[in-house]
Amino acid sequence: MDFVKTKIPDVILISPEVFGDDRGFFLETFREDNFLKFGIGPKFVQDNHSGSQKGVLRGLHYQIQQPQGKLIRAIAGEIFDVAVDLRKSSQTFGQWVGVILSANNKHQLWLPPGFAHGFLVLSDWAEVVYKATDYYAPVHERSVIWNDSYLNIDWPIEPGQIPNVSKKDSMAIKFEKADYFN
Repeated sequence: MDFVKTKIPDVILISPEVFGDDRGFFLETFREDNFLKFGIGPKFVQDNHSGSQKGVLRGLHYQIQQPQGKLIRAIAGEIFDVAVDLRKSSQTFGQWVGVILSANNKHQLWLPPGFAHGFLVLSDWAEVVYKATDYYAPVHERSVIWNDSYLNIDWPIEPGQIPNVSKKDSMAIKFEKADYFN
């Protein structure tokens, strides 16, 4: 596996070694000893799986208490995955990073606790799975609006396309009013 720091060094893009032949492929998606070498050492306690059609935008979600680190990958289709740094003490506070995750490239993205997360589905259908370092706690869930003008995330939205956002996500707050981490 290759572990590559993104422009926010704590967010790491992981590219697995894929072994394939005419029968299919094999790859390791998690190997604790390799992850520990790159500072990814928390215990994962929950796996999640979502399916979404093209144009669905989920996020930007986080939990202010019981913050979750997430190891994210697309097992079907393609997404544009985004992490936003909400750690006030960080040099990259208020910055975002976005990467393409797909069933074809088999990349994963690690975001430590303290980040908001969201993604836009680029293919006709996508399935996303991720491991979390803490349990889902709805009472602590927060959301920053996906099109916040301060963050200015460069979502790859096609001309004339309006992202399909849940009612809850459409009522998310602006970054400047968000609850942050220390």
